[in-house]
Amino acid sequence: MTYEQIKYDVADGILTITLDRPEKLNAFTERMLRELLDAFDRADTDDAVRAVIVTGAGRAFCAGADLSSGKGTFNYSDDATQDTPRTHRDGGGLLTLRIFKCKKPVIAAINGPAVGVGVTMTLPMDVRLASDSARMGLVFVKRGIVPEACSSWFLPRLVGIAQATEWVYTGRIFDAAEAERGGLVSRVLPGDQLLDAARALAREMSEGSAMSVALSRQMLWRMLGADHPMEAHKVDSRAIYAMGRSADAAEGVNSFLEKRPAKFTLKPSTEMPDFYPWWSPRRFE
Repeated sequence: MTYEQIKYDVADGILTITLDRPEKLNAFTERMLRELLDAFDRADTDDAVRAVIVTGAGRAFCAGADLSSGKGTFNYSDDATQDTPRTHRDGGGLLTLRIFKCKKPVIAAINGPAVGVGVTMTLPMDVRLASDSARMGLVFVKRGIVPEACSSWFLPRLVGIAQATEWVYTGRIFDAAEAERGGLVSRVLPGDQLLDAARALAREMSEGSAMSVALSRQMLWRMLGADHPMEAHKVDSRAIYAMGRSADAAEGVNSFLEKRPAKFTLKPSTEMPDFYPWWSPRRFE
């Protein structure tokens, strides 16, 4: 796919995806959605990519859905696809579900305003770092709609139900400092330090076994929905059994004993353990 609304740059094992409509504050479009889905598919098949950073071009991260079509922006009953309430799939949700099942760690570098889907697309990312000039808002009630992009699942798990309801019910814009206090972002940094901090974190995440990271990411995220720790125990047991017999485990131990950097070789693109995926297939996933 040729990218028109994002940039896809890989350097030193780190993929940087840049939302690239700076003249529109990187407002989210159907085209941008398709390009992002393709980019995450591409990243998962490329073992040279060890971590992903998502950021925005210009002064914004993402100003939310492109509202240039006016009052019919969210009127899907007029859509040429002839969707119905039962068949319609929210575009933001397609993206967050794709990020949710990504095998690589994903870092959001929120460099400026992030509103609506500009915030909710970051929720399944593993870490959110923000510029001190960033402003965020879950503005759905101000637009006469509701939270999307699976945010009713992700947001309370990240920040707790009380903080989630306050931000959603008011629809207010809040600054990066409030986002940090509320647990939405991990760190707030000066704008000129944001990408360097994201890259440093991505490099640190890239030092371990790529297979271990891929499995750990899915174990942590999917256990958020487990109804008993026994579910985690079963998955942990299968994963530690599989990885304990692997070349990466042997290398991890040997490199520690020999006091040298490890050279892990397992490839998540083609060599996931035979029990992966361990969750039951569900419609729409």
